[in-house]
Amino acid sequence: MLHHAFAITAPGLEAVAAAELRALGLGPATPETGGVAFQATAGGLYAANLRLRTASRVIVRVAEFPARAFHELERRAARVPWERFVAPGSPAAFRVTCRKSRLYHSDAVAQRLHAAAARAGATVGVAAMEEGEDDAALRPAGVEAQLFVVRLLHDVVTISVDSSGALLHRRGYRQAIGRAPLRETLAAAMLLASRWPPDRPLVDPLCGSGTIAIEAALLARRIAPGLRREFAFQRWPEFDAGVWAGEVARAESEALDAAPVPIVGADRDAGAVAAAVANAERAGVAADLLLVQRSLSALEPPPGPGWLVTNPPWGARVGEADRLRDLYARLGQVARTRCPGWTVALLSADPRLESQTGLPLTERFRTTAGGLRVRLMAGVA
Repeated sequence: MLHHAFAITAPGLEAVAAAELRALGLGPATPETGGVAFQATAGGLYAANLRLRTASRVIVRVAEFPARAFHELERRAARVPWERFVAPGSPAAFRVTCRKSRLYHSDAVAQRLHAAAARAGATVGVAAMEEGEDDAALRPAGVEAQLFVVRLLHDVVTISVDSSGALLHRRGYRQAIGRAPLRETLAAAMLLASRWPPDRPLVDPLCGSGTIAIEAALLARRIAPGLRREFAFQRWPEFDAGVWAGEVARAESEALDAAPVPIVGADRDAGAVAAAVANAERAGVAADLLLVQRSLSALEPPPGPGWLVTNPPWGARVGEADRLRDLYARLGQVARTRCPGWTVALLSADPRLESQTGLPLTERFRTTAGGLRVRLMAGVA
């Protein structure tokens, strides 16, 4: 059976995720607003959750039908195969958005759908949740509810089931975080969009809690990011344990014992470096990284050329950008003098700060992070 799947990404990362899906052999993949559409067998769906580094969630379309009144919604919802995705006695939850439709009350829509799922054996769960809410909201009593994502647009109802569970950026290693944590999925997107080949050295001179360096080590060692976690599809009544075991075994067999290149993370803050070390140990890649307390000006890159990929402070607060001009200028100077010929990629929220580097940077993608519009800029020092 082919699943009509959709890998949800942060806005602006659709092309990166589509290229990743194709590289994994899960194409053809079609970028759409908010993610990438693709078709997959059960094994392909399992592999997407296990291996995707840039997606936040993988959902599967369950049903699509018109509904202009509640009686029509109830009648058609009764035909949805809820029992394929919710075991008897298990809770279900619904995230509903209504746009340009006669049925515009999301809670009322969620209640009707929940009643239909309950007749198929689901227990009472969370009626609705807001867009972007994490799955912790679905476990008021420590029980994981099966999430359904529902969209009403121009009186057409689209129901999708979440196959991931906890958001995919939750790799399980990042418990110690810095002041401005970078999501693992965005760090991975930076590496992929910068076109870093995992056989070249990589340096993050402003590493914070180490997310970019750790994601680079996972990528270099070909370690599937989902190997250490569980997924919602494992609770589906139609879950194929044999197929899943095969996907896990295949991913484990592909992993390398060590990173083939030096990966360096540096930060002037001792607490940030300690957090990075702790996170790297939990990720199982501490031996692959050199994590040091060092100022930007004292950077000692390994023999190159390689890649310098970093997430400098963005200057979001009023007046802060002026104080960061020196930092960006120093970053550019260090790149030119210590890393000539290296590819430099940085995440930025302010074109004026980017220009302070004096580097020939071009945009690779733009997205949102921490409520701000940011973009990845890259070029050769």
